[in-house]
Amino acid sequence: MPDADLSLALPSVFFGAVGTAGQRCTSTRRLYLHRRIADEFLERLQNFYQSIQPGDPLVDGTLLGPLHTRSACQVYHDTVAHLRDSGAEILIGGSQYGHGTFSSGNFVEPTIAIPKSSEPGDYIWKSETFAPILKVAVFDELEEAIEWNNGVPQVSSGQLVQR
Repeated sequence: MPDADLSLALPSVFFGAVGTAGQRCTSTRRLYLHRRIADEFLERLQNFYQSIQPGDPLVDGTLLGPLHTRSACQVYHDTVAHLRDSGAEILIGGSQYGHGTFSSGNFVEPTIAIPKSSEPGDYIWKSETFAPILKVAVFDELEEAIEWNNGVPQVSSGQLVQR
């Protein structure tokens, strides 16, 4: 909402979307931003993303570790490809790390994307990636965001949505 305290909201969204490489069921996958704060929020959130140093998650201070398997990396790549193919704007990320120590492991860049559609039934809103991909929708009225969020079909525990 326009009166949100960004100094509190930004670190929370960042940790929720990127912490443990998005590999827990409580990770933040969808973010609904009011139009009046969306540009500033996303600009500042991208700055947080640019500061990420991936590494060994057992080392204090490391927020982003590798994905757990190569197949998890494939789900990440397929999802990013689907986002691009459907006209989403990829603000940051969208690739596997291709340099240094992290180029040979399952390290993927945390991604922020703005899908072209905000329809809750669309694949991209109802899919679970267990990867650091944050999808953002911008709303004008709170009721709109509530409707979008409540309209996403529920997925049973352990069930992934297939496209």
